[in-house]
Amino acid sequence: MTLLTKKTDVIQQLQKEVLSLQGYKRTSGSERLNTGLGPLEMSFPGKVFPVGAVHELISATVEDAAATNGFIAGILGSLMRQKGACLWIGSKRTIFPPALKIFGIDPERIIFVDLYRQKDVLWAIEEALKCASLSAVIGELSELTFTESRRLQLAVEQSRVTGFIHRYNPRNKNTVACITRWEIKPLASIMEEGMPGVGFPRWHVQLLKVRNGKPGSWQLEWSAGGFRHITRTIISIPEIETRKAG
Repeated sequence: MTLLTKKTDVIQQLQKEVLSLQGYKRTSGSERLNTGLGPLEMSFPGKVFPVGAVHELISATVEDAAATNGFIAGILGSLMRQKGACLWIGSKRTIFPPALKIFGIDPERIIFVDLYRQKDVLWAIEEALKCASLSAVIGELSELTFTESRRLQLAVEQSRVTGFIHRYNPRNKNTVACITRWEIKPLASIMEEGMPGVGFPRWHVQLLKVRNGKPGSWQLEWSAGGFRHITRTIISIPEIETRKAG
């Protein structure tokens, strides 16, 4: 073994240890989650979607919130194929459960918890993230401090549950301890020629922050039971409405 090879092995081992300390747990081939996100996963350390971590998603409008829920559901379908049920916790539910079937999820496998006070929502999310038998926890709330987010991240490092914190119209986009930060915007769907109704859900996906990874943006569509990358430019729904108004 050459000196260069030894140095490379040492560096790789140190990188793995640093990632572990920062909340990334090494996954074996059998545990690797196939999200179908394709090239997007190149942005993550190890080129794999981080499970057993907390992801933050921010929505500014009702339309963004609906698009974000759809994107979460697309990933959630992969998580729920592996094990257990899921908890969806919030004070103002923004998801329409029957629509989850589009993403291959049986709504009865999700336990919806509706609470009135934000502090109760946060408490329920933290307790749910400690339950190793769950596949995922989705929490809907507006404000989240760094200390609160750190407690959530510490919870999943023990349970290996994947958490999604969906923040709708927060007062400020403060720094949190979550592994990633996303913003999802809706894109106008395209109908097949001669077919009635609406087309497949489409999103403009922005990965704003990812610990030890590379942020970026992509355009995705949900079709044939999975994510599909869109290469051509498509204007967003809010942009269409602005053009109509003009």
